[in-house]
Amino acid sequence: MTTNETDLRQERGRILSNDKRIKHVAGPTWMVPSQTQVAGGYLVNAAEKTCTCPDYELRRCRCKHQWAVKFARTVETHTDGSQTVTDSMTYTRTTYEEDWPAYNAAQTEEKETVMRLLRGLCDRIPTPAHPGRGPKPVPMSDAVFAMVAKVYGTMSARRSATDIEAAKDAGHMARAPKYNTMLDSFAKPEMTAILTTLIEQSAAPLAAIESSFAVDSTGFGTCSYVRWYDEKWGKPMKKATWIKAHAIVGTVTGVVTAVKVTGSDGADCPQLPQLVKATKAGGFGMEEVSADKAYLSNENLTAIENTGASPFVPFKLNSQQDGSPAWRKMHAMFVLKQEEFLAAYAKRSAAESSFSAMKRKFGGSVRSKKYAAQVNEVLAKVLCYNLACLVRAMHTLGIEPSFLGAVA
Repeated sequence: MTTNETDLRQERGRILSNDKRIKHVAGPTWMVPSQTQVAGGYLVNAAEKTCTCPDYELRRCRCKHQWAVKFARTVETHTDGSQTVTDSMTYTRTTYEEDWPAYNAAQTEEKETVMRLLRGLCDRIPTPAHPGRGPKPVPMSDAVFAMVAKVYGTMSARRSATDIEAAKDAGHMARAPKYNTMLDSFAKPEMTAILTTLIEQSAAPLAAIESSFAVDSTGFGTCSYVRWYDEKWGKPMKKATWIKAHAIVGTVTGVVTAVKVTGSDGADCPQLPQLVKATKAGGFGMEEVSADKAYLSNENLTAIENTGASPFVPFKLNSQQDGSPAWRKMHAMFVLKQEEFLAAYAKRSAAESSFSAMKRKFGGSVRSKKYAAQVNEVLAKVLCYNLACLVRAMHTLGIEPSFLGAVA
């Protein structure tokens, strides 16, 4: 493991050590909570320097949970208020340079540029001819623009009405749909294919930048519940449902090159072939694709190699050497060139970073109640995130998308 990777885990462990949920179980054993799940955690044995997390299982090196225990053990507070100093250490923090002028310009100009980019994309949406008499419906391109603009503003449809009118006045729309028309548009199943296509088109300008990709999934909360009567406990039960986004992202800019949204029961593994195929079709030259153990299968490794890329998916403890040619090739690299393998696999964290940024900017839950509307709202969040990534790339990398609309 390189020094930078060690410093990164050390820094993450220092931050995690402030979590009050870290508990001393018994002897050298500690419980460290998971940062990616609401409940659950990992057992750290400070004496044997082991952890039950996947990171330690793969690398057999000190993970962030062991670092967290190392820092937490520095000062241990007892129930009677007394403290015992059991260890001490210093840590180093790795910092990275930032092009602040470009960053500031991207942030201050983001909204207007996103509106222009979105308008350019929506101009590609054909509007079916209106048969018969009666008032003509809002053009499909304007309906999609309003949907995405509403999600970008992170407000309800009613509170977004003034922003939509302002976008019309700025020349981004011919007609500004009313809030109820906008909500009806979210619920249309045909919007799913349109938004998916726009996401892929929004990533296309970065095809010359991205060659390494990461696959993962993330959940978005909903306001819907499933209710049932539990015979064992003799009372009604309920639980919240959620929507799952399966995505492949570029590891340089974090842009989402392909996405598939399913219900909470949508398995991760079967989604990978479609995601890498769509990315390849989008004009990306694929060299590496990394994913966690949930995506380990002969079919997935073969699908990655069919795009011309090398797969980096870690093997499980009970994985065998025999398998497809892609399986055997990756297993040989996993065993014989583990340091090189792990360096490529570490890029998988780019997917988690993208999901985190997306949720921070546009929310980790959806407002819609119908399933089709929930799917389309998640896709709109992904499109907003891609456009934000594109704005930053325009300022830092000099990218000029062909669909960038003119200033009104």
